[in-house]
Parts: sequence; structure tokens; C-alpha cells
Amino acid sequence: MKRTLHPSVNGRSGACRSIATTVLALLIALPGRAQNTTPPPTSAKQTPQDLVDALHAAFGEQHGRANHAKGILLEGTFTASTEARMLSRASIFAGTTLPVIVRFSDSTGIPDIPDTASEANPRGFAMKIRATGVDVDVVTISFNGFPVATSDEFAVFLRAIGASGPGVAHPTPIEEFLDRHPIAKRFVTRQKPPPESYATAAYFGVNTFKFTNASGRSAYVRYRLAPRAGEHYLTPAEVQAKGPNYLLEELSSRVARTAVVFDWYAQISAEGDKIDDPSIAWPESRKLVPLGTITVTRVTDTPDLDRQTLFLPGTTHPGIEPADPMLILRNDAYPISFKTRQ
Repeated sequence: MKRTLHPSVNGRSGACRSIATTVLALLIALPGRAQNTTPPPTSAKQTPQDLVDALHAAFGEQHGRANHAKGILLEGTFTASTEARMLSRASIFAGTTLPVIVRFSDSTGIPDIPDTASEANPRGFAMKIRATGVDVDVVTISFNGFPVATSDEFAVFLRAIGASGPGVAHPTPIEEFLDRHPIAKRFVTRQKPPPESYATAAYFGVNTFKFTNASGRSAYVRYRLAPRAGEHYLTPAEVQAKGPNYLLEELSSRVARTAVVFDWYAQISAEGDKIDDPSIAWPESRKLVPLGTITVTRVTDTPDLDRQTLFLPGTTHPGIEPADPMLILRNDAYPISFKTRQ
């Protein structure tokens, strides 16, 4: 039976105190998802396979991407800034315009989640920049922060969702988890409304990288992607008027008329910033250095390219190194999920 989902979650309503459990209850009840009643473990070291299994526990195993399953793949170019070469000696910043594959997506591992569902937040923006002999992958989301600090905690969070279906006694595992983890509760309740377009949302790389330039000088950075079209989000009334695939349809139409452009920035850390904790956003006062421009020009016309594309954001390149341990586990977990959709 088709279910009606909560239209938006932005934390501004008077029902904020109960909205977290409402959102998660709705997420659990989404079509095409089997409930997992296995109680979540409290704390244990998680393997890459454990993390994939936890995603399937939360969203069901759809033989697709374990998370951000619904999306659209496009092609375009990346042009580096001169400032980027001062930060990193990576080949993608050498000055040549390079081809790029871009994927916009909805959250969850449910491939038919309505674009209008609040559970489809945060949105995703992944890109694969193709230099000679190397691909540099970037993965970002439309929220500045992550629900938990570590991959181990993320697996517990996901299993708590899977164990909290209809009929489970209160407090459910996810209610207990959110009560113990205020940052995760904020992540659930303070998402922005659905965007007007994938092209009108800002995106954040929540994990930290170490950039090293040709002189050997290093800096810790997090990524940001700012839309040239500006940030624009829908009102509740506008959301209700949209169809379940409005983001995919709108972006296809938009890019057929004009290029979609994003400016890529590195946010530079300062003393006291958390390098290995993606749940803590760095202060807005931190310096932003432009890395370049992503220009998206068309929806890919290569059959099955989306299914065949794997993003590995934790890969080390000369001048770019993962500084957050979560990136290493993500790099090991993504290929496991990739194999299930081949």
C-alpha cells in the first residue's frame, strides 16, 4: 500500500520534540523495505561488511547502492583555480580542464523513494574527476555534518532504525539512540526542506583531507560545493504540488537548456577543529579557498553507466590524503555494495 510521507523536516515546527521519532517511523515504513527486528549491538568494532549489512538492515537490500540508491548521472568538466595549486600538488589542479562525472541523489538505499519525502534528505552530490591515469572522487551531502563521529557508531544508528518498525515497544531502539546522541537527533530533525532543484542546494564534504602542495606545506580541509544558481528550497505547499520524481525531471530539463555550475571550495581548518569527527562542523569563520568550477552539461547517454560507476572518496593521491578514518572504511565498504548491483 502506498504511504504518505511527511512533507518536510526542518526542525522549525512546534512538534520538534517528537519529530525525530516520527521521521524515523516513517522511514521504517517506506515501501519496498523489510523490517529487521534484530536488536542493534551497543558497541563493537565494525568491518566494511558490517557497515553494508547495517545499511541493508535500515533500508532493505535492493541489489543497488546501499545508500543514495536513487540518483541521476551527468557529465561535464572541471576547471581548477590558481589558488588550488597553492594548496595541493594533485594533478587535477594542474590547470587543464578535465572531464567529470557527477551524480546527484536522494538519501536511503530505497531506489524509488519519492523526491518529496523528508527521508530523502540529505541529498548527495558525488563527482569523479578524470585526470590522465587517475580518477579523483569526491562525495558530499546537503548537510554540514554527520549524525555520528565514527563508522562504528553509524552502524549502530542504522541497525537501530532497522529494529524500530511498527509494533516495537517504546522507547524503540532508534528513540533510545537519539536520546543518547543529541548530534544525531539534530541531524534527523534539522534537515533543510526539499530543494527546488539538485542544482539549487549546497553540498558539504563532512570528512577531512590533508592537502600538501609542491613545497611540502600541508593543510587540513573539508569540501564545499556552492551552486551558481543560488540556494532555493520549497515551501510545504510547493512540496505537496511536486511529483515523486520532480528532482530528476527538473534537472534533466534544466541541463538541456543551460549548464549547471558549482564552485568547489576547500574549508581550511584552524587550531581546535576536529579532524577525525565528521559530526562536528567547523566554524563558518574558517577560510574558504576556491578549488575550481564544476560545469555540468548533459545527462549521460551511456547505458548502465550509473550502475557501473563506483566512487571511492578515501583514495590517496599525491597532494590529497584522507585524514578521517571513516574515509578508509568507506573506501572498503563501497566495493562490497558495488558487487551487489553487478
